[in-house]
Amino acid sequence: MMVPTPDAMLNNVKRDNKAVRLEHISEQQSDAIFNDLQQLQQRLVAALAALDGAAITEHWQSALGSGTMCAFNNGTLFERGGVNFSRIRGEQLPTAASVRHPQLAGKPYHAGGVSLVLHPHNPYCPTVHLNVRWFNAEGVWWCGGGMDLTPYYGFVEDCRHFHHHCRLALDVHDTTLYPRFKKNCDDYFFIRHRNEARGVGGIFFDDFNEQSFAHSSAVMQAVGDAFLPAYLPLLEKRRNTPYNERQRDWQQHRRGRYVEFNLVYDRGTLFGLQAGGRADAILMSLPPSVCWGQPKFAIGEAEQALLRDFLPPQNWLPPAS
Repeated sequence: MMVPTPDAMLNNVKRDNKAVRLEHISEQQSDAIFNDLQQLQQRLVAALAALDGAAITEHWQSALGSGTMCAFNNGTLFERGGVNFSRIRGEQLPTAASVRHPQLAGKPYHAGGVSLVLHPHNPYCPTVHLNVRWFNAEGVWWCGGGMDLTPYYGFVEDCRHFHHHCRLALDVHDTTLYPRFKKNCDDYFFIRHRNEARGVGGIFFDDFNEQSFAHSSAVMQAVGDAFLPAYLPLLEKRRNTPYNERQRDWQQHRRGRYVEFNLVYDRGTLFGLQAGGRADAILMSLPPSVCWGQPKFAIGEAEQALLRDFLPPQNWLPPAS
């Protein structure tokens, strides 16, 4: 009987009680993934800097690995924002990443990714989140990520534009992905103790290792590449919309919901803290100012419309022409 070489071995994992065979990936392939992620960060930072000035950049190293934090703080457009890249190795896969891979709990791992959160000053500009990430634990690899939009005032055309670009990115690879990832996003970014969505969704995927390494990595990269055309036109359209203290108060109130989700439910936050990552980088998703309790001003029709007409999950794709 022929004994397969390590490079030819396939690893078996369980997904939905079905055996999934994963091709072995080399260290060079892992390096290529992380290099692509680092280049994505650089492209994102360059595009955002063109809108709001240069980012404050900090390179860090620790016993786990290294990364780069790029912060946009109190500029003319962004009250707070960050685009972070990290690549780490650990001896024990944290609980937050091993829930769906119990056979890998406590095993050595190699992980990295890009995480972006932007909180604009103007309440008519939506907050946005992007994340793409790659894991490899004892030969079992998977990727994840997505992007989602959190407006404070709803505009149908903005939601349609964002979701349209999400679908475009995925349809090139598999037309079944957008509806799956859209539902994942609606389900995941839900604040259970408030019984409401965090925003108007987008796409979200995790533990993704379908078809092949080439297919899975291409899907992850397509999501990262789709972010700028999905979001920047919304900023350009809304950044100069006049606002007053009332709109700002509503924004602070809704930001409280954003903080609640990130600190209570978000697996990425939990993974970073459990892995011993850089706390400032992990918590850069939190806005600089926020209010809880009831807004100071009476909620008007525009605010009620967000809760009634935008937060409930729905089909945001533009009508077929």
